[in-house]
Amino acid sequence: MKKFALGLLAAACASALWASDTVRDEFFWLGEMNKATTVINTDEKLLDKAVVKKVAHGLQTVIANGNKQGGPRPKEVIKFEPFLIKEAGMDVTMLHIGRSSQDMHATYRSAIMRDNVLALSEKLAEVMSVINDIARKNQATIVPNYTNGVAAQPNSYAHYLMGYQASFERTQQQLRDFYERLNWCSMGTTVLNGTSWPLNRERMAKYLGFNGPVPNAYDASQMKSVDEPIELAGIITGMAVRVGSFIEDVFVQYAQPRPWILLVEGGENTYVSSAMPQKRNPGIMVNTRKAASKAIAQAQSTVWLAHNIQPGMSDNKSVADNNKMAQAAIEMLDKFERVLKALKINPERALEELNNDWTASQEVADVLMREYKLPFRVGHHVASGMVSYARANNIQPLDFPYAQMQRIYAEVIAKEYPQGPAQCPMSEELFKKTLDPRAIVANRKTAGGPQPKELAKAVKAMDKSIAGQREWVQEKREHIDKSLKKLDRDFQKLL
Repeated sequence: MKKFALGLLAAACASALWASDTVRDEFFWLGEMNKATTVINTDEKLLDKAVVKKVAHGLQTVIANGNKQGGPRPKEVIKFEPFLIKEAGMDVTMLHIGRSSQDMHATYRSAIMRDNVLALSEKLAEVMSVINDIARKNQATIVPNYTNGVAAQPNSYAHYLMGYQASFERTQQQLRDFYERLNWCSMGTTVLNGTSWPLNRERMAKYLGFNGPVPNAYDASQMKSVDEPIELAGIITGMAVRVGSFIEDVFVQYAQPRPWILLVEGGENTYVSSAMPQKRNPGIMVNTRKAASKAIAQAQSTVWLAHNIQPGMSDNKSVADNNKMAQAAIEMLDKFERVLKALKINPERALEELNNDWTASQEVADVLMREYKLPFRVGHHVASGMVSYARANNIQPLDFPYAQMQRIYAEVIAKEYPQGPAQCPMSEELFKKTLDPRAIVANRKTAGGPQPKELAKAVKAMDKSIAGQREWVQEKREHIDKSLKKLDRDFQKLL
C-alpha cells in the first residue's frame, strides 16, 4: 500500500513537472537538459550517488518555482545555476561537468525552433485546407488570368488556386526537410571541441526528442545555430512572397468599377471611406499585405545579422528574434486565411470580363494548326489581325463577324503561306465555339490542366497532401512528448 501511494505521488510530481501545454521556452529546456544530465550522469557514474537526491530535489524545486505564476524563469545557464545552488548547494554544480552555455543554448535554440516549425507547418496546412475548399466549389468558375499585368488566357479559378497550392506544398516540403536538419542535439559538445568527460550524447538526444547528436562538435554551436535561422528565413520569405502575390492579384480587381472578385463587406474585411461614400476599402487585405512584408523584413534581418561575423558570435542566434520571425509568419497566415474565407467570387461577371477581351485568341491559332495543319505562326497572325481589327472597330469577341475572319485569313495566307488553303477551312460554327472561354478550358488536354478530370484529381491529391502534412506534425509532436515523458519518469526514480 505504501509503495502504491509513493507511486501515485511520483506520478503526480511528474505530471506537475511536465505537461504538454507547458510553455517550452528557454527556462523549460534548461530544466529538461538538467534533468537529463542528472539521470544520465547518475547511470554513467559521473555523478556521486551521495548528492544525486539533493541535486534532483533542488532541480525539481527550481522548476516548480519557475512554473508558478510570476515565478523566476531565467533563460541563460549562468542565471539558471544560482537558483540551483540556492536549492541544492554547491554540489549541484557537478551537473555542469562537460557542459557549457554554448552547447546548452544551442540545444534550446534548436528545440524552440523545432516547435516553431511544427506550428508554422500546422498553420500553413490550415490555410491550404481553406484554399482547397474554395477550389472544390469553383472548378467550373472560368476567370481571366494575367501575365505581365495584362489579361492572358481564360482559366478555371480552381486551377489558378491549385497553382498556389503547388507552391505552398513545396513550402511544406521545405519545412519537413528543414526539420530533419534542425532536429539534431548539440548537448555534450561543450564550447566547440568536446570534453574529456565521457558524456552519453546519444541518450541526451533521445531524452530531448532529437534524432541524435550533432556529429561535429564545432558545428554544434558555432555553425548550426547560425545556419538554422537563415534557412527558416528563406522558407518564410518564399511563403510571404506568395501570399503577397495573391493579395495583389485581388487588389487589381478593386481598381475596376465592376470587379469579379471582392471581399464580403463589413466587419474587419472592409471599411467605408470617411469622405467618399462609395468606397469600401479592403482593410483585411491591406493588413495581410503588411503582415507579409513584415514577415519578410523579420526574416531578412536574421540574414543581415549573420553577415560578416566570425564564428562564435551570437548576433543572429537570439531566441526572441527567431521567435518573432516565426510568429510574424504565423500572423501573416492567420490574416491570409481570413482573406480567403471572405472572398466573394462572381462567375457571371468573370465570364463577362473574358468576353470583353481577346483572351481566347490563341485558341484560333491552336485550332487552325490542330485541325487543319497550318503552321502555328500563320494562325497566330490571323488571330492577331482579328484582335487589331476588333479593337479598332470596338467589336467584342463573341460579336466578331465571321466574314471579317475569312478576309483576314485570306490576306495572311496569300502573304505568308500561299501553299495553304486559300479559303478559311474553319466553319462559322467552329469559329464561334473556338472563342468561348468555357469551351477552351473544358477542352484542354494537358496533364495538370484546368479540365474537369484533371482538376478533380488535383484537388483530391491536395486533400491527401494536407492530411499527410497534419499527420507529420502530429507524429513529430508525439515523438517529442513521448521522449520528455520518458525523461520525467526516469527522473522521478531519483527522487
